[in-house]
Amino acid sequence: MGEGGLRERKKARTRETILREAFRLFRERGYHATTTEMIAEAAEVSPATFFRYFPTKEHLVVLDRFPPLTEALAAQPPSAPVPLLRGAFRAAFASLSPEEIAAGRAREVFAVTVPELLAANVRRSPGLIAEVRRLVADKSGCAPDDPRVRDAVGAVFGIVAMVWMQWAHDPGLDGPAEIDTALAHLEAGLNRA
Repeated sequence: MGEGGLRERKKARTRETILREAFRLFRERGYHATTTEMIAEAAEVSPATFFRYFPTKEHLVVLDRFPPLTEALAAQPPSAPVPLLRGAFRAAFASLSPEEIAAGRAREVFAVTVPELLAANVRRSPGLIAEVRRLVADKSGCAPDDPRVRDAVGAVFGIVAMVWMQWAHDPGLDGPAEIDTALAHLEAGLNRA
C-alpha cells in the first residue's frame, strides 16, 4: 500500500476515534455538557486536530452527506425512481460494517432527541436531497425537476426519517431491514398490507 493509502487509513482511524469518544462522552455526560476539548482529550488528539475533522460539535451528529448512499445510487442500473432508491439504500447498508451501522444509530439517537440537532439536520438536508435528486433523475431518465423524481425522493426520505426516529427509540429494531421492508411497501404502492 502506498503512502497515500496509509495516510487515508490513518485519517479514517482518527475520525472514527473522535466519533467513538464523542458518543461515549455524550452518553455519559450528555450532549450539552460535553465540550470539544473533552472529546479531543479522550480521543488523544489536539483541539486543532478535532476541528480539522469536525468544524463544530454539531458536525459530529448532523448528516449533510451520506457517501455510501450516493455511491450506491451512482452504481445502480437504470430504473424507476423508487426501486432505484430502494436498491441504493440496500447496497449502502450492505457496504457498512456492523460497527458503522451501530455508530450511525448512535448518531441518530442524538439527532432525534436533542432539539438543536434535529433542527440542524433539517437545515443541512437540502444539499443531500438535491444530490440524490440529480442522481435519481439521471438514472431514471427523467429531468431533475420531474415531479416523479421529487415525489419519489420525498416519499423515500420521509420513510427513512420515520424509520430512523423509530430506530433511535427502539435499539432492538433492525433499522436497515426495516427501511428495506418499508421501501418495498412503497414500491408495491402502499396499498398492500
